[in-house]
Amino acid sequence: MRVCVITDNVFLYRHFLEIVRSDVYRGDRFDFFCSAGNRAFSEACGSDAVKPVHLKGENGDFFGRYDLFISLHCRQMFPERLVKEHRCINIHPGFNPYNRGWYPQVFSILNGLPAGATIHEMDCELDHGPVIFQEQVVIEEADTSKDVYKKIQELELRMLRDHLPALLRGDYRLRHTEEGNRNRKEDFAALCRLDLDQRGTFGEFMRMLRAVTFEGYDNAFFYDQDGGKIYVEIRLRKEKTVRGGGIKG
Repeated sequence: MRVCVITDNVFLYRHFLEIVRSDVYRGDRFDFFCSAGNRAFSEACGSDAVKPVHLKGENGDFFGRYDLFISLHCRQMFPERLVKEHRCINIHPGFNPYNRGWYPQVFSILNGLPAGATIHEMDCELDHGPVIFQEQVVIEEADTSKDVYKKIQELELRMLRDHLPALLRGDYRLRHTEEGNRNRKEDFAALCRLDLDQRGTFGEFMRMLRAVTFEGYDNAFFYDQDGGKIYVEIRLRKEKTVRGGGIKG
């Protein structure tokens, strides 16, 4: 089987590559692509290993080379022609149908809806289509967005190790879900702009700051009196219990 994998996630690409190099998949060919213009990904992974592609600009000749298309945190929407004429599978970092769209873990922290990973067949809507496999992760009170995302990525890799043979063969049952909710990139941007006059409980503000804190990224901010941005993040550390009944910080 010839498989087209399109990914914009360096971590998942490197670990998925280890999976498909197993002898189990010796008879299968996996070609890897990233979104055209994703320079950071290309520099991290090497242009020889992963080729850039702009799916909307491709034609039937490209699509016809493959038996299966896998979106592994791909930033592009798959064209209608592709998903209607070929089997396309999405590895989605959310527990469908909840918080479909951008940054599912952010909104799961905020609204308390389930978080996890979903492998589903794609249709023409965003993160939509019948579910093949899915599992949840637990969000703890000390988890930030990055903590939850890390849990989800580890879950996605385990699910791929467990289920990739069935995905390649098409040996699975599809399950349709309710419509659920969807979040846009604009919703996340609005969440990051803090209103210092907003009223609410301390618990609500804690959830909001946990949701937008992702170490290495400047997300939440407010403006100072000179119009400059002041970035905000939260650092949480759970107290650890040690043997003997004592408490260690």
